Amino acid sequence: MAATMTVGQVAEAAGLSRRAVRLYEERGLLPPARRTPAGYRLYDQNDIDTLTFIRRARALDLSLDDIGAILTLRRAGTAPCTAVRNLLDTRIAEIDRAITDLQALRATLTATRQATADPSATPEPAGGVCPLIDR
Repeated sequence: MAATMTVGQVAEAAGLSRRAVRLYEERGLLPPARRTPAGYRLYDQNDIDTLTFIRRARALDLSLDDIGAILTLRRAGTAPCTAVRNLLDTRIAEIDRAITDLQALRATLTATRQATADPSATPEPAGGVCPLIDR
């Protein structure tokens, strides 16, 4: 397929910014674009497909390194779906840990706030910064 689209056109077609397209090319996620004699990058439908994949993978919060590994597998002729499932499982576990940590923090904050619900029970500090946190 002939490379006929400029960076702006391919960015719009993939739902990305021009800057993102250049970044993904710089990071090796997108093969280097052909150039016109004037130095303008030229792209084709395969590039749009790759960029669309990258955008969707980023929406799932996959890292650029993870996306690069997936693309490397695919370009080597290997179906990357097993690797993708493993990455998704890892990401789900990370999110579950973050949720647990946030719930524990919320419980601590709520308990601290409830223990100091009456402003008259907490005099202004004579020393320290704020008794609400200092204790």
